[in-house]
Amino acid sequence: MFFKSLTLAAVTSLAFGSAASAEMMVHDAYARASNKMSGAAFMEIMNHSDSDDRLIDARSDVAERVELHTHKEDANGVMQMMHVEEGFVIPAGETHMLQRGGDHVMFMGLNHVLEDGDTVNVTLVFEKAGEVSVEIPVDMERKAGAGHGDHSGHSN
Repeated sequence: MFFKSLTLAAVTSLAFGSAASAEMMVHDAYARASNKMSGAAFMEIMNHSDSDDRLIDARSDVAERVELHTHKEDANGVMQMMHVEEGFVIPAGETHMLQRGGDHVMFMGLNHVLEDGDTVNVTLVFEKAGEVSVEIPVDMERKAGAGHGDHSGHSN
């Protein structure tokens, strides 16, 4: 009986905003537009394997360019957004947050305006786990700190 309940919980979790490979699981994903030309996606990525992995790329047809980005403070104390070519390490057995004001998937040159309720298809590419496809809901109403940090202060 316990196994049936556990299986049902896992299937229900996947049906409501999560995606998974054998090793990597994506949970609580959402996207927002910062303006008519750019947006970003945020999520929790859980590494259920016994070895570290690395998110090395993200692809989507929603924009001309899709990059892995982060925010860093410059010498003057100003936060700047930058492309992270080497990607993000996700340690074995741990979770890496892609969140507002931190690491995230950046959409540049949107092909259409992202509207609340839309869905963005994104393929996350991991060094070891391979590709994980995620359908990410656009949630323009999500408040900063409601599951993730603040992304409002970046410039494009």
